[in-house]
Amino acid sequence: MNRSAAVSIKGLKKSYGDFDAVKGIDLEIPTGEVFAILGPNGAGKTTTVEILEGYRDRTAGEVQVLGVDPAAPTRTWREQIGIVLQESEPNTLLSVRETLEMFAGYYSSPRGVEETIELVGLSEKADTRAGRLSGGQKRRLDVGLALIGDPDLIFLDEPTTGLDPRSRNQVWNVVRALVADGTTVLLTTQYLDEADQLADRIAVIDHGKVIAEGTSSELKASVGAGALHVRVAEPEQAEQAEQMLVAALGDEVSRESDGISLSARADDPSLVASLLTQLNDSGVEVTEFSLGQPSLDEVFLALTGHPAEDDAERSDQPEPEVAR
Repeated sequence: MNRSAAVSIKGLKKSYGDFDAVKGIDLEIPTGEVFAILGPNGAGKTTTVEILEGYRDRTAGEVQVLGVDPAAPTRTWREQIGIVLQESEPNTLLSVRETLEMFAGYYSSPRGVEETIELVGLSEKADTRAGRLSGGQKRRLDVGLALIGDPDLIFLDEPTTGLDPRSRNQVWNVVRALVADGTTVLLTTQYLDEADQLADRIAVIDHGKVIAEGTSSELKASVGAGALHVRVAEPEQAEQAEQMLVAALGDEVSRESDGISLSARADDPSLVASLLTQLNDSGVEVTEFSLGQPSLDEVFLALTGHPAEDDAERSDQPEPEVAR
């Protein structure tokens, strides 16, 4: 195992009776990168991440996180990692500054409170109660709480779920600033465009195994087909455009998280040319139209067999819980 990597995993397995949640994962995450883990619900990604965080035991395999086995964590190791959960509940009566000051007291060498407030872009809200922050501002406070211990590695679990595009971009900027400062980030997200924007490398996990790993460009190239990208002017036109793409191309269409961008496999350029005419004739206003690499949504579809946006709505049974 590479002890110089931020995270090293070899032969990781986790079973609950006859159920194998993780079936033998090998991964190495270099220091100072954003590494994204993607996968359908029930694929094993949550179990894997919680083992890395020290919240679950493993059945077999070797794991090193910042040179320490998370099954035997030390106080020093705990202070070297920061965790941003998908949902958190800070004290709504405390201000942003008071909340960070309270959490700073848990660490032996915390990051400066004012420095943290500035890093997450909450200087103008420093004296505002947490309960009065917007959704995006609360999410940046969550990131600030993970940063206050000045960690070397941060786990980001669905950091922008439910946020508007402006708030998402603000969180993305915080992540970029962290990496520029040398912090390693392990990201799980249901938004594939988020992984595309932020991640240096991506691993796709399905049925308890890594089924693909590489940069965004490498994963897109692995699909081996051309991709049509269309953006319509109005959200209400997206459904009509999607139906026309399916009819013309005879393939699945992915709709991105902004609600107006669509993409699909397109092997025949002549069909693409006629489709543009059909959209125009039908009154669908197209603001962007390009033929190029597939999107990560299409890669996800090719690898797992269903679009990524279906993942958030699937009724898969959750992975078995264990006492923490």
